[in-house]
Amino acid sequence: MDIDTLLSYEWGVMAPEFIILGVATLLSLLDLFMGKDKDRKPLAWVGIAGIIAAIAFTVSFIGNDVTSILFDTFRLDSFSIAFKLVLLVGAGLVLLLAMNYEPNDGLEHRGEFYYLFLTALLGSMIMTSSSDLITLFVGLELLSISSYVLAGLRKRNKLSNESAMKYVINGSISTAIFLFGVSYVYGLAGTTNIREIFLVLSTPADSQYIYLMAIALFMMFVGLSFKIAAAPFHMWAPDVYQGAPTPVTAFLSVVSKTAGFVIILRLIITLFVQAPSGDGEAPYLLFHLQDYLAILAGVTMIIGNTIALRQRNIKRLMAYSSIAHAGYLLVAFVTFSYFMMDAIWFYLVAYLFMNLGFFAILQVITQKSGSEDISQFAGLYKRSPVTAVALGVFILSLAGIPGTAGFIGKLKIFIGAFITDPAHYVLASVMIATTVISYFYYFGILTQMFFRPATDDSKVKLPAGVLAVVIIAVLGTVGFGIFPGVAFEFIQQFGNFADFIR
Repeated sequence: MDIDTLLSYEWGVMAPEFIILGVATLLSLLDLFMGKDKDRKPLAWVGIAGIIAAIAFTVSFIGNDVTSILFDTFRLDSFSIAFKLVLLVGAGLVLLLAMNYEPNDGLEHRGEFYYLFLTALLGSMIMTSSSDLITLFVGLELLSISSYVLAGLRKRNKLSNESAMKYVINGSISTAIFLFGVSYVYGLAGTTNIREIFLVLSTPADSQYIYLMAIALFMMFVGLSFKIAAAPFHMWAPDVYQGAPTPVTAFLSVVSKTAGFVIILRLIITLFVQAPSGDGEAPYLLFHLQDYLAILAGVTMIIGNTIALRQRNIKRLMAYSSIAHAGYLLVAFVTFSYFMMDAIWFYLVAYLFMNLGFFAILQVITQKSGSEDISQFAGLYKRSPVTAVALGVFILSLAGIPGTAGFIGKLKIFIGAFITDPAHYVLASVMIATTVISYFYYFGILTQMFFRPATDDSKVKLPAGVLAVVIIAVLGTVGFGIFPGVAFEFIQQFGNFADFIR
């Protein structure tokens, strides 16, 4: 590739990625040359400034035509813009949490956290724009490897060490399974370009290739199910959520999960949307395997919500809650309704606000008490009424109570299960039943907050960064719950939200 070819590319479409890469590099150099006794918290402001700049460039791309560079390995389309905004906003809020994170055993390598966090964000952003299996895998591993290190950042904490080890082992296994499926796809298509693979798989040269395509789809979906903590591949999530530093747990529950669904939508839908099944009743492979994917979604909702009932550790409880929410999102994916993309995007936005708001208050309470038991929320309303009300808003949204963004997100997915032909009555029924089950453990936290006597009468004071996250999260949770049309009108600006297939 000569210099003229390099200069001919529209490198501006990668401006958000270049900004995050540059800031991560800058933070690593600043951390290297700062004295050991220097406070690393100011590095977070540099990271936040970089994220804001990346958001500004991403917003400026709205309404632009689809742009492809580097031999169609990187695409800027409506899909990538929409999900990059979710990732960047979530990352900015997590950095605000990390600034005020002070565990009892200390955090010696705070500088490492900031630039490792940005490299993980960079990997997820690359995934949203990947139009080639190689660049997509590079983004996936950049996210995964950075996450492994972040989970074990508290090196003197045994639970953190355990979480990192389990995360590495399970993540490596899932990657191997995923690559096994990818190898079949490459063998069938003879190319790594996603759109070229789509054309080849849509009209296979031999009907026997259908079985190989089914194996590839199955292995890839199993590997990605680990990434989003879908049952029965969820076993790593509770231990990792419990042992990882709280900002990392918040990152894994929101940003990492969003990236997981990005790769499922970008890869699975694109490659197999028109792959034939050889069955006249269900002509396409995805629809032929729809019942199996529905079982996976149902099992995920059931396991996540039922096991959460027995949890006393609040971070483990939120891990199983996250598994359940992955099941709700899988319902939208399985039904393949015409507004599937809108429903998944909106639900991830709602989940971002309500989950990060919850973890912001959880971080303060667990740091103050030194315990992660659910009883630490007892009497919170008497100690800090405003904090308790804010936390109540997040819990109600997680439970899907009307007036919150969580309710609108679930309602959109629920309606999508009925508008398809045939309608998914069983899956919708499981979604309703498991949502009702979730009320027991979500309302158990509310019971502790409003009806149990406090063991400690001291006030709960939210640091400035945490307070900013809580305010933004409350506004997002309540605002999108009362005025969901604002979000959906924003989505409509992207035009064809599924243009990543073209």
